[in-house]
Amino acid sequence: MSIETFYRDSWVEIRLDAIKENMKQLQKTLDDKTGIYAVVKANAYGHGDVQVAQAALESGAYGLAVSLLDEALILREAGVEAPILVMGWVRPEDAPVAVKYNITLTAFQTEWVESVKNQSYEGALSLHLKWDSGMGRIGVRTKEELHELLLSCQDEKIQIDGIFTHFATADELDLSYFHKQQERFEILLEEFNRHWNEDVEIHTGNSAASMRFPEKMHHVVRFGISMYGLYPSTDVKALEPIPLQPAFSLHSKLIHVKKLPKGESISYGATYTTSSEEWIGTVPLGYADGWIRKLQGMEVLVEGKRMPIVGRICMDQFMVRLDQPYPVGTKVTLIGKQMDQEITIDEIADYLDTINYEIPCMISYRVPRIYVKDKNIIEVDNSLSVED
Repeated sequence: MSIETFYRDSWVEIRLDAIKENMKQLQKTLDDKTGIYAVVKANAYGHGDVQVAQAALESGAYGLAVSLLDEALILREAGVEAPILVMGWVRPEDAPVAVKYNITLTAFQTEWVESVKNQSYEGALSLHLKWDSGMGRIGVRTKEELHELLLSCQDEKIQIDGIFTHFATADELDLSYFHKQQERFEILLEEFNRHWNEDVEIHTGNSAASMRFPEKMHHVVRFGISMYGLYPSTDVKALEPIPLQPAFSLHSKLIHVKKLPKGESISYGATYTTSSEEWIGTVPLGYADGWIRKLQGMEVLVEGKRMPIVGRICMDQFMVRLDQPYPVGTKVTLIGKQMDQEITIDEIADYLDTINYEIPCMISYRVPRIYVKDKNIIEVDNSLSVED
């Protein structure tokens, strides 16, 4: 792989070894016959879809799961030949594209299947049927809906290859609703088996369910957030069903350092004023990069010490109060480790009163991704790069 150049002092570092280790830890808990869909939707939760997909497949993933047909096509164009499941709704008129590129789509509406059958394509469209066992999002909810859908799928242009559902509370300590969803799924599964004689793939487990209840999993599980080294909730983190290694870290450098006297204000709105003589450093990262204004007051690491962000975060820069002068070019870690200190994605999520899923997803395309394997940089993905 070639190393591309980027021209800014901010970057994300992705440890592919962590992805592989997390895959290995889940595989150790699952039955040998249970496969893994590596979930790489949303650009692999901000980590980089193609790179993570390749690492997951090298680690034994059975296939890949995405949300959009566009995401699946990116993987195919990158040379990925493994099974790819699109878990979201796709326009019926785009079914021929899925057939052409051997991509499995999700179905849950009879009228959708009927519309697909009216499209022009050769061969059969691979489908997984989505059942809504209690998520309330998309999916078949009743026996009657399922029966009608199966009648529509009895056509040479349609191939049912799988069925799945999604658990809403598998990451909580109270499992009553989780068990209710399981019961609903089993009722639909019994109905399915009465009307459909062909073998299909079954997958119900997300990260939480697959880690906590490996013995209850079916043919395949969907490994999403925890493949990236993050637990799906504080409850699951406390249980630590398997050890995880975070793959994502975010770094920048000081580009300006100055000493300000008491009474000087910093950034838009003058929301911070120095209370004494203070050293202020400028970091070239801002809300256009996904480091949003609500992170004012959050700390970063400089030389292994926590330093607070002062003043409002700008589109491209923010300021930090330093304990002493540091040279321009000194590394600043926003997420990750420095010496014996660490700022985790969970800490950022708590500060923003959100979930850890959102944090790597919000770091924008402007920030280059550096991929590390065996402590060596193997690739740089810079979305702003141009050809010479």
